[in-house]
This record gives sequence, structure tokens and C-alpha cells, in this order.
Amino acid sequence: MQFQSPGKPPVGIVFDADLGNTIDDALALAMLFGFQGRNESRVLSVSTTKSSLNAAIFADVLVRFYTGEPGPFAPAMPIGLSLAGNMAATTPMLEAVAGNAKYPRTIVKMNDTADPVALIRNALSAQFDQNAVVVLTGPATNLARVLALPGAPPSIAQKVRTLVVAADALTMSDIPAARRLFAEWPTAIVVATSDIGDAVPFPGASIDKDFAWSEAHPLVAAYRAYRPMPYDAPAVAMAAALYAVRPQENYFSISGPGTVIVADDGRFRLAPAPGGKHRTLIADPAQKDRIQQIYAETASTKPVGRVQRFRPPPKKP
Repeated sequence: MQFQSPGKPPVGIVFDADLGNTIDDALALAMLFGFQGRNESRVLSVSTTKSSLNAAIFADVLVRFYTGEPGPFAPAMPIGLSLAGNMAATTPMLEAVAGNAKYPRTIVKMNDTADPVALIRNALSAQFDQNAVVVLTGPATNLARVLALPGAPPSIAQKVRTLVVAADALTMSDIPAARRLFAEWPTAIVVATSDIGDAVPFPGASIDKDFAWSEAHPLVAAYRAYRPMPYDAPAVAMAAALYAVRPQENYFSISGPGTVIVADDGRFRLAPAPGGKHRTLIADPAQKDRIQQIYAETASTKPVGRVQRFRPPPKKP
């Protein structure tokens, strides 16, 4: 029996975060699965730079919640866990989800996690050329290690169209990795700053209104545990994810080209340069209500099940 080629799939997203430190990373991941349910994009891989088993379990719970139970033809998505540093302390929102046995998970011990560098490399290598976007919402530790692999820069340039970075204090906490990333990453880089996350926060009222369809929603549990309710969450990671999937919609203004310079204290600036590959997103007040509606609608999307993994057809000899 012959099967017709499915053709080029929607853009694939590699999501690398510090899941468990701030709520907007989890909101961004939920939103990406919302876009996946609309067939606008696919989540290729999920990895965390927070060296905590609970962070990996938290990611695993969210993935299973939005994609459904794994099966023989739809295996569980591996979760990449960085072991670059000492095992980080847990947080209240991690305890609310990873520490609660009512949320199904695949990961229960360290051996159940994946090496994030190999995970990202393999996810990118399986994509059509220029059909992947990398979203970074944590320290650049994992991506800097990917860059260090033999032959990595030309391979990244072949597969990736854009790297979108949610740049805040946590993202820049690994200064050597951040400097390497901005100096050596071979594709265009678009940076969403913390200012844009503050200007367009996630509307906290959505938690009670739009997520009420589930009595045991892990994102709701995490949101309530992160800060005392009610609050609107700064959403720089959501801005990065939104631009990654819908860059053509002009939700944000964008700066002229330049080169990102990372200072010794982790702060960064965009030095204007006509041939620079880096740009920053700029909040457009006129788009605030529109963006917040999208945040709420996509993050609260009901699970749609697992999608088939696409691979490029083999090259003819």
C-alpha cells in the first residue's frame, strides 16, 4: 500500500525555557499548543534550563494535558532537562503541579528526561529547510551548547528561519552563553524585552472565565500558586511565542537592524547596524486588547490530541 506525502507541515517550534521560575513560560507553552490545535504550528521539542526534576515533570504534565495520553503510534514527547548546574530549588507553582499526583506524567525520575542538546539537534534535523523557529524564554545555556556541536551553525542556518528570544533578567543570567548566542547564532534573531511583557500582560481574569471547562487544569493550579490572586502576569514569553507563530500579523512594531551587546551585569542593548541580524519587538498600544484576547483564547484551548510527526522525504540519490 502506498501513502501520499503529507507535504510541508506548519512551522515547527523548538521551545527552550526555564520552566518553573515564572508563570509566563508555562503560559507561552500553553499558547503554542493552542496554535498547534489550529494547525498553525507544531511544538517540536520542549526543554528546560532549570535544573530541577520538578521542572521537567511540570513540562511533562503540561505537554500531556494539551496533547493527550501517549500511545503506540503517538509516543510521549521527551522533555529535555539541563544538568549544567546544581539541582535548583523547587518553587510553589512547581509543587502545585509536579508535586500533585492527580496530574498524569511520564517523568518520575531523572532517567526519564532527555539531554536537551541532543533533543534540540534531533528536532531541527528532522525539519524541512527554513521551517523551524526557535523560541528561547530562559538562559541561553542549552542553545549555546547546541551551537558548540560540530557543524551546528550551518545546520541551524539551513533549518531555522528565526530565533525569538524573551529577554529578561533570567534569560541573561548565563552571560557567557548569552554572549555566544548573540555572537554566533547564524539566523535572524528577534528579541522581546521585559518592557513588552509589562505593557501587554496576560489578563488574570481569564483564569476563572476561560479555563473553567477543566476542573483539574495544571496551568490554573500553577497560575494560582505563582502569586496571590488576582493579578495580571507579565507576558514577555507569550509575546515571543506569538511573534514566532504569527510574525506577519503586525501585533508589534519592530526595530531597525542591529547587534545585541550583552553587558557584564546581564543587561543588553541593541547597537544599530545596517547589516545587523538582530531586531527588537516594540509594544504597540493600539494592539493591546487584540493581543490579550489572543493570549486568553489560545492558552485556554482544549486539548486536541497528539499530532503525527513529520519528517522531510528522503533525498533522491
